[in-house]
Amino acid sequence: MTYTVTITSQGQISLPIQIRRELGFSKTKKALVSVENGKVIIEAVKDILELGGSLHTTKKPLTSHEIHEFVAKSVAEQLKK
Repeated sequence: MTYTVTITSQGQISLPIQIRRELGFSKTKKALVSVENGKVIIEAVKDILELGGSLHTTKKPLTSHEIHEFVAKSVAEQLKK
């Protein structure tokens, strides 16, 4: 499908509803915009919150104290370099 859209003086365009539905865009979705071979490419970006529960592990989460120790150790190692 091809649509004619208007580009505003601020460089904005409105995507027709059919395209937004096909790409799964809602009012709060984000998109990646790039230029390839002289064409504008618009791709839907997955919201990280939609990925909740998709990664399963048997490891128990780190405690706040363990996280602070890890960060302190990492910073100390970086400062040595």
